[in-house]
Amino acid sequence: MVLNYINWDLDPEIVKIWIFSIRYYGLLFAASFFFGYKIMQKIFQKENLSVELLDKLTIYMAVGTVLGARLGHCLFYQPDYYLSHPIEILMIWHGGLASHGAAIGILLSLYFFAKKNKKAYLWILDRIVIVVALAGFFIRMGNFMNSEIYGTVTNLPWGVVFLRDGQNLPKHPTQIYEAISYLFIFILLFRTYRKKGPEVKQGLIFSLFLIILFTVRFFVEFIKEDQVRFEQGMTFNMGQWLSIPFVLIGVFLLYQSFRNKTNN
Repeated sequence: MVLNYINWDLDPEIVKIWIFSIRYYGLLFAASFFFGYKIMQKIFQKENLSVELLDKLTIYMAVGTVLGARLGHCLFYQPDYYLSHPIEILMIWHGGLASHGAAIGILLSLYFFAKKNKKAYLWILDRIVIVVALAGFFIRMGNFMNSEIYGTVTNLPWGVVFLRDGQNLPKHPTQIYEAISYLFIFILLFRTYRKKGPEVKQGLIFSLFLIILFTVRFFVEFIKEDQVRFEQGMTFNMGQWLSIPFVLIGVFLLYQSFRNKTNN
């Protein structure tokens, strides 16, 4: 019956020259920054803001994303190991990035950006999450190319056997589920911004992002394999517990945005 499912055996490495290699994940990660920059460039032009300010924002975003994602994985999922081997926290090429950690890193880096450049914090968040949702689409597609972060066993016709990871049973392609969801969120947020423009209510786009994206994450985790051993037997895994505060913050900000009669 396995033959009725999708057998996935793609080599994640496109080409290797000596010790350097080009991988699908790296290209998709780079694409998320490229297209994100182009979209933010249009937004900044629409609001008569300088390219120099956007370049500064891009640096803050890049640093916050990478540091947050790496530290999030090390501290949320394997704290005992990495606190005993702190030098390996720096070995990002060995893998191990957490999207919840990236979210926290982005929030912190943008707070410092807003404070230094005298911009409203929610104004920045409302715009940046548009491209963050698109980046989520690219990154989850990269996870699919890497045959990682898949789901539990399924008998659905679109189940995927990740042969390269040593699997022999069809699994939920949860990377695809999330990628499609994030693409939908991007389209929704971008259309909301285009419809309202600079006059969009402060906090509206950011709150929608938090509520929808982390609700999706919460439910997808039910069919996703545990990332670390301590999650076995838990009613909610680590990803779900980390999603709940983001959803609650989103609900509060959505309420505040409708309560506020003024826009940005």
